[in-house]
Amino acid sequence: MAADNCAGNVSLSLRNLLNSIHCVRDRVRDGESNESDGAFNLSNFWDTLNQAVKAVSQEATKLSLAFSKPPLPSQQDGEKLSESMMKSVLTLSTVYYWLPKSQGISLRRHVRDATVEVLEGVSQLVEVILNSPLQSLSQEQLTSTGSVWSACDQFAQLPQDNKAAVLLVLSAQIGVVKDAIEEIEQALSEAQDPFSDVLDDDQDGDEPRGNQDTYWSDKDRRVIGPCQGLMKASAACLRKLVSAIKANGNVTTPQNLSQLDDLADISKEISPGVDDLALCLYPPMDYSGVESNVSKLAALLKKVLGIIRSSHVCGESELTWVQFLDGAIDHNLQKTRDLIQQDG
Repeated sequence: MAADNCAGNVSLSLRNLLNSIHCVRDRVRDGESNESDGAFNLSNFWDTLNQAVKAVSQEATKLSLAFSKPPLPSQQDGEKLSESMMKSVLTLSTVYYWLPKSQGISLRRHVRDATVEVLEGVSQLVEVILNSPLQSLSQEQLTSTGSVWSACDQFAQLPQDNKAAVLLVLSAQIGVVKDAIEEIEQALSEAQDPFSDVLDDDQDGDEPRGNQDTYWSDKDRRVIGPCQGLMKASAACLRKLVSAIKANGNVTTPQNLSQLDDLADISKEISPGVDDLALCLYPPMDYSGVESNVSKLAALLKKVLGIIRSSHVCGESELTWVQFLDGAIDHNLQKTRDLIQQDG
């Protein structure tokens, strides 16, 4: 009976810990940073943040070990463990709040997401301990502990300033756009009728199949050409922007930091635009849908180029490719419209 009492008291402190971590996680996810009037030292921030993350990892390990084998921690020890764990969680969230938005929104998002991942890992670990037999180390508990370590280790790979954070965003976009281009190329390189092997069994007698909804007509293929050109211009725009930011990106003034964030935000719209265009190219092709998506993507790319042109990352050499891509977008847009309007 005493053992049951002890287990109940330890469970209570763990439940309180869990509720508190949830509150901290929600505040970090949705809260605003503290704007400081004084100079902000980014290097000191990273040193302190990494120490805070290390402390969370160590406390999570201690907590997991304490509940991995008998005897069960006493009520007093259970409360101490919970308090230490909570202290490390509060320290981590407090240090995260030190990072002001003036250091760059993109950087702050990366640090916020990594912090939330650690807090979710810790809360999952506490839940697993609560839901497991309190004196045995389950596979689930091992996995949860490992997840906390993994989330903490990710801090070593985080971008250290807003320039690095924006480059990370753009690299992810390039990967998505590249995949969409390759998928269309793959589909086009396959047989004239990509569904023939699937539908051959459904043929009645020697009748030629009248359903052309499953493959591209000659006109469809002609229309796809300039659409691919526009998709490739999207990829080129992102690649060139990465090079321009690597060469000229600057994080020493609020204006430059803000311009980098604007470039990241507008660039995040490119991959959905490319995906929408790619999807509507598959048979049966709806020309009005193709024209609509081509127009939207072209307008977006022109907007991106305009923002690049007026930003500090655009020097003399960048202006050349900005103008070239501007012309390529106009050309592919017009060519798509002309081909759609031609009779089949």
